[in-house]
Amino acid sequence: MKRALWTAVLLGGGLTLAAPYTVQPGDTLWSLARAHGLTVAQVMQLNHLTTDALRAGQVLQLQLEAETPAPVPAATDDTPPPATPGQRGMAVYYPGRFSNLTALTAAHPSLPFGTWVRVQLARSGRSVDVMINDRGPFGNPERIIDLSTEAARALGMLDDGVAAVTLTVLRQP
Repeated sequence: MKRALWTAVLLGGGLTLAAPYTVQPGDTLWSLARAHGLTVAQVMQLNHLTTDALRAGQVLQLQLEAETPAPVPAATDDTPPPATPGQRGMAVYYPGRFSNLTALTAAHPSLPFGTWVRVQLARSGRSVDVMINDRGPFGNPERIIDLSTEAARALGMLDDGVAAVTLTVLRQP
């Protein structure tokens, strides 16, 4: 409905800017970009954002250009863009309830849920394979993955809390 309204405005009135959008709790750059037919990179560029962290109440400009409309993702494409191959950054771990279903899991800002990733600790070379089942980390662009306690234990990083890692995507759903 919203996309149809904007299409009518663009075709009928020749306008190029969407109304400012106020970020709501739970909004992500990916969900806003998808809803407005943009990429995350386009939303970040339009708003001069340097991190993917959003805060409720923040006002964003979600621009649409009549001359070169942004590509609209296919209705069945529910996957965010994949991580960069060999993505490097910092890993943190989050304590939580332990169960066999969540033992070796992690949160990543954009990989599809169900993706298997090998996390290799830079300092020791130890690695662990985890399944992405959550979103995060948020607030610090250097942090690229939140590991479960069991995954952090397998890497030997419990005492450090934060450690340099490399991610390798093994399999996507």
